[in-house]
Amino acid sequence: MMSKHRSDSLLWLIACVGFISLGLPDTLIGVAWPSVRDHFHLRQSEIGLVFAGAGCGYFLSSFFSGRLLQLMSIGMLLAASSALVALSGGGYGLATVWWLFAVCSVMHGLGSGAIDAGLNHYAAHHFSARRMNWLHACYALGATCGPVIMTQVIGRQGSWRAGYLVVAAVLLVLSGVFAVTRRRWDPPEGEGTAGAGSEPVSRPVSTMDTLRNRLVWLQIVLFFFYTGLEVSVGQWSFTLLTESRGIPPPTAGWWVTLYWGSIGIGRVVFGFVVERLGIDRLVRGSLLLSLLGVTLFALDLSQPVTAVSLALAGLGLACIYPCLMTRTPQRLGKALAAHAIGFQVSAAMLGAAALPGLSGLLGEKAGLEAIAPTFIGVAALLVTLHETLLRGDRRAHGGVGPHSSPRSSS
Repeated sequence: MMSKHRSDSLLWLIACVGFISLGLPDTLIGVAWPSVRDHFHLRQSEIGLVFAGAGCGYFLSSFFSGRLLQLMSIGMLLAASSALVALSGGGYGLATVWWLFAVCSVMHGLGSGAIDAGLNHYAAHHFSARRMNWLHACYALGATCGPVIMTQVIGRQGSWRAGYLVVAAVLLVLSGVFAVTRRRWDPPEGEGTAGAGSEPVSRPVSTMDTLRNRLVWLQIVLFFFYTGLEVSVGQWSFTLLTESRGIPPPTAGWWVTLYWGSIGIGRVVFGFVVERLGIDRLVRGSLLLSLLGVTLFALDLSQPVTAVSLALAGLGLACIYPCLMTRTPQRLGKALAAHAIGFQVSAAMLGAAALPGLSGLLGEKAGLEAIAPTFIGVAALLVTLHETLLRGDRRAHGGVGPHSSPRSSS
């Protein structure tokens, strides 16, 4: 029993490091882009290729992660995927032509999607709900460290390439850790790996059954726009601050770090209070806070207010993803949730690719300051979609949302 406890603790720590490392490369491009763009003589909108490549790769590997886990153990999947992300980071840092840099974004997405799916697959079966929330906080920690690393490297070395190579080295070490511990990730003999089949459901539910449910589609759209907003603010705020508002790059880098850090801190803090407040009430208040944050950012009232606005936006967005995921089986039932959660993850990846890319196109056509008002529009849309979802949930359950009570998050 003691040996099993030590093994669980070790894998928990490795999973935390894995989520930190998953977040590290995702936010580098936001700080590196002005330098990358100038180096390759690109238009502003061409950053969309990076988002599209990473998003498509992420979508494919996470969508087919179940099939991958049938072909290899979860430990080997994590090791191979981490190595692929490390290879993409090395490719970013060494790319001599733009098309090679863009191709590396596809490799990045393929590896990251498989890591995300693999770690969540394991965590869903072996870790508590609270630990699951903290794993997502670890991702935010990694996303926070990414801009710090790139800002410091550009400031000291004058080159964005070294920033990517540093992160690639970290991921290569993580790949080695996964490889060494690969057998520990396998379930005990006879336990199996299929989580969905471990609990009986009333009848099998098909993909089409799931897609006929209106609440499923509302949540798919919510995840698309939520992740699109989170990534758009994180990736475009540095360029907007430095090239449109005249903020020095080191200062802007720290403000972007504050944004990502607020998401991580918010997930830790909200994990402690969600049972007291209730999931739906917390999400509603958080969405309104994010709307306030992006509105203040767009207004550009003063430098201190702008810095605070990014922190408010990050804090408001912090709990949305894990809380909506937690509510999915409660709102839809376990049978529908088995498919719906996969759709939501895929929609989130598409949103993370599409909205920042469209923002770049808008910034090129109408100027960088045109990007900030779109944050307000998306945040307002999220508030509306969530209220529509709550009304639909109440109608589906006879006028009462049965799992919006404070204890629903446990």
